[in-house]
Amino acid sequence: MAAYTPTIGLEIHAELKTETKMFCGSRNDPLEERPNTHVCPICLGHPGTLPVVNRAAVTQVLRMGAAIGGTLADYTEFDRKNYFYPDLPKGYQISQLEYPLVKGGTLAGVQVTRIHLEEDTATSRHQGAVSLVDFNRAGVPLMELVTEPVIHDAKTASNFARELQLLLRTLGAGDANMERGEMRVEANISVSQDGTLGTKTEVKNLNSFRSVERAIEFEVARQIQVLESGGTLVQETRGFNEETGQTFSQRLKESSDGYRYFPDPDIPKFKLSLLAELSADSIRASLPELPEARRTRYASLGLKAADIEVFVSDTVYQEFFETEVLISYEPKLIQTGVNYLLTDVRGSGVTSAEIEKLRNGAFASLIGMIVKGELSSRGGKDVLEVLIKEGGQPTEIASRIGAIQDSSSDFITRIAEAVISSNTNPVSEYRSGKTDVLKFLVGQGMKESRGKVNPELLSKELQRQLDAAT
Repeated sequence: MAAYTPTIGLEIHAELKTETKMFCGSRNDPLEERPNTHVCPICLGHPGTLPVVNRAAVTQVLRMGAAIGGTLADYTEFDRKNYFYPDLPKGYQISQLEYPLVKGGTLAGVQVTRIHLEEDTATSRHQGAVSLVDFNRAGVPLMELVTEPVIHDAKTASNFARELQLLLRTLGAGDANMERGEMRVEANISVSQDGTLGTKTEVKNLNSFRSVERAIEFEVARQIQVLESGGTLVQETRGFNEETGQTFSQRLKESSDGYRYFPDPDIPKFKLSLLAELSADSIRASLPELPEARRTRYASLGLKAADIEVFVSDTVYQEFFETEVLISYEPKLIQTGVNYLLTDVRGSGVTSAEIEKLRNGAFASLIGMIVKGELSSRGGKDVLEVLIKEGGQPTEIASRIGAIQDSSSDFITRIAEAVISSNTNPVSEYRSGKTDVLKFLVGQGMKESRGKVNPELLSKELQRQLDAAT
């Protein structure tokens, strides 16, 4: 019997970061906690009001399309998507059907069908038997991206969502914080044994990457179990229970005909090439360095894959790396700087105010001292700790706390002699052929000198003295 092959297509909604809402002048503030604060007659759906399209939102969607290599629309229009829900004030949603802003494109190896622009709904808040509606979110610009049904496993789906979140942040189009509902994933899932598309179910409102994976894995297993037991699948919309890890039926899935789409008569049609700033050439010229190009550039510098992902995704450390570490293209300086930056700065959870104390060449100066052998690794960490707390100049701090390495031959010879005389057993092991013990002896020398001896020079001197006595 042939195995079942899952087929998955994604629909991802992302709120756009604009000053005002999609069709009115009310403020777009996702952090507003006071209900029904940023509202007006337009986003409340009062009769007789007329929408005005937010140009910034259109620009952001076009930039997203350009970033994934999609075809940018020259002609576009908005449609009314008709359905009733308590958090939809007009009784319809302004969206796009036939003429989206973007068609095609590829992201993370997944083919994209379209990207269109619509408005978000209000938020329902349930308090026991009572439900209240907060209209702060009603009318917020909402980008919807739809992929082709070309994904065949849960991990690929979650990776695509991660890459989309990163791209939104890179372009400044949205923060895409899933825990706040600023990016929401819906997965269309089917299974079959013959390579065709089976009966699909749509799992809605997945609000974490882990939930995307868990919901898809459960739904694939559920559909296979139904078919194997002789049952029939129905095209339906399902939810996902975070606690049980299971999907559950919500309603039968409507087709686009059920929404009775028609062009919105209150919004004019748009010929985008007539607006210079919205032309395809202008949009493409406005793009920053994209994540994949940045990955390639960082890889050419010799950075490890894990470090590259940190700098690509964390904008604070990305900017610091670009301005404070990449002042030199000396590979050893770069790699040493990356190690200290990610392990000893980022890894210790320093604040933004403390990071500022490492700017203006202070961090680069410290790394230079370490690479030149003026500071040991331990000494470098000690100086960095003071630098983070107090600021200042690494050279002055190193002198003040006695961290500067002594590379003089007399000092190194004296430390080597002291190590050999006080570690008779390891010395005997070395002389019997266990040369790996040399690392231990170097460590003892670092302790003896309180980190001041140059470990490379000490290693050579220890070898010289030990080999001379055999």
